[in-house]
Amino acid sequence: MRYLGILRLLNKDVKSITPITSSFATYQSDKWDYATEKKSFRLTCPKHFNFARDVIDKWAHTEKFGRSGGNPALWWVNDKGRELKWSFQEVSHQSKLVANVLLGPCRLHPTDIVIVMLPRVPQWWAINVAAIRAGVILSPGTTLLRPGDIKYRVNASGAKCIITNADCADSVDEVAADCPSLETKVIVGEEGKRPGWLNYEELTRRSTDNIQCINSLSTDPMTVFFTSGTTGSPKMTEHTHSSYGLGHIITAKYFLNLSRKSILWNLSDTGWAKCAWSSLFAPWIAGATVFVQDAPKFDPIRTLQTLASNPITHFCTPPTAVRFMIKEKLHNYKFPALFHCVSAGEPVNPEMLKEWTEGTGLNLYEGYGQTETTFVCGSYPSIEQRPGSMGKAAPGYDVEIVDDEGTVLPRGQEGNIGIRCKPVWPVGLFTRYIDDEARMQSVLRGDYYLTGDKATMDDEGYVWFMGRNDDVILTSGYRIGPFEVESALIEHPAVLESAVVSSPDKLRGEVVKAFVILTEAFRNADTEALTFELQEHTKRVTAPYKYPRKIEFVDSLPKTVSGKIRRVELRNKEWRRENPN
Repeated sequence: MRYLGILRLLNKDVKSITPITSSFATYQSDKWDYATEKKSFRLTCPKHFNFARDVIDKWAHTEKFGRSGGNPALWWVNDKGRELKWSFQEVSHQSKLVANVLLGPCRLHPTDIVIVMLPRVPQWWAINVAAIRAGVILSPGTTLLRPGDIKYRVNASGAKCIITNADCADSVDEVAADCPSLETKVIVGEEGKRPGWLNYEELTRRSTDNIQCINSLSTDPMTVFFTSGTTGSPKMTEHTHSSYGLGHIITAKYFLNLSRKSILWNLSDTGWAKCAWSSLFAPWIAGATVFVQDAPKFDPIRTLQTLASNPITHFCTPPTAVRFMIKEKLHNYKFPALFHCVSAGEPVNPEMLKEWTEGTGLNLYEGYGQTETTFVCGSYPSIEQRPGSMGKAAPGYDVEIVDDEGTVLPRGQEGNIGIRCKPVWPVGLFTRYIDDEARMQSVLRGDYYLTGDKATMDDEGYVWFMGRNDDVILTSGYRIGPFEVESALIEHPAVLESAVVSSPDKLRGEVVKAFVILTEAFRNADTEALTFELQEHTKRVTAPYKYPRKIEFVDSLPKTVSGKIRRVELRNKEWRRENPN
């Protein structure tokens, strides 16, 4: 069968079509120029594309004939000392076994939806590739979902099958009777029979790898993500075989800076789209190794020890994890193999960038994107890194700051982050919000898709994040982005984490309020004195009008399942205090 995974590749004439994997075989990830790539990058889709066949099987074929880089596709360890390594040939084999399970005992057909709720176990990777191979639409979910969350997702998506482990099985059973579409439940990692459930290990032992990959169109739906959302119920975001399966070549090359020899460790949970970004599509497009550490919770010391003792070359982490690692005296660790570090999910504070670099000797590059997109904007080794800025638009995306009608604003003026989607829809952009046409139309303005974030863009094209549309604080005639205040607060040694929202004020309408988690050394400090100290500190670090007139010390902050702070919950709490009815 002719290899269909093709695209018009970087710095080539548009007539030159190259297999997707070939572009990474000799790619030097640190040897590209931003201006050149931004101008010349072109990414187009073939009529048919399937990530399992055109990426995984292609790398497996390369391995079989001795042309691989020697590293595994998946390198998995857990906190009990177990280790497993899969080559691309093994990933291909395992996914074929599971694809036959999905189409056989699970009674699924192409375009049916399966919800997968698993921790960082190898089966998660096999099931993802298997679903793509079979044409089954996969919807990932975190193991932190409660019964009500599961019920909502199954009923909203019409999922016919759910695959999870023993930790979540009781929650599924609690609501299964209220989910009329749910026909099959599969349990992973449990020996023996569980009433009403199929056993994954038993099914795969009886399966075969004799299967023909579905000849999917590039435009066929492949994955449905429930976005974490800062407001309202989670939205169903649909991606196609090309939008993630091909679109993440942008993520692989420009955000993660991957090559065939890279070993990438991404800390994201399997229920978050960022895991699909950096633990599945982008690294395997590049033929890189996905390193996985399966542990019950994040531990900054264990993370640093793992980075120091393994040949991990690339590291992707959320800012929250960076904040905790910085507190553990980074300079005491050596990272001989580490080459490229990136962060995404929330803006990175300038002070964090500085402390990370001072402690590790490596820059921390910031990336911006959404569940709805691939990598959209970021900082790169080939451009000046400006602390506080998200960097510049990625090759493959035309990003502007626009008003609410989609009109491009002058440089320096605050507005909406917009991605041009007319006349050509970017390959990495999602296709729709399922069953929510009103929501879809609300984010399309003029020629642009609006991300829902506020920012400015300077004369050199650097983007400066202000906050979510509903996070910006208006007080005494000033517009204040919460990130600016949070960035100032985090520089104080007393602050471990903070969230800034608006709070009602009879004189000013609203004022800045900060919810602050204290570091261990300041847990018993005098709160009145510390409040004053943090206010004065903020005035010194940033414009005085931005300082938090109210500060509340808390033990935790409300977060989405993907780890993003739910400022909307804190803001609503504040305003309900003023107007309880």
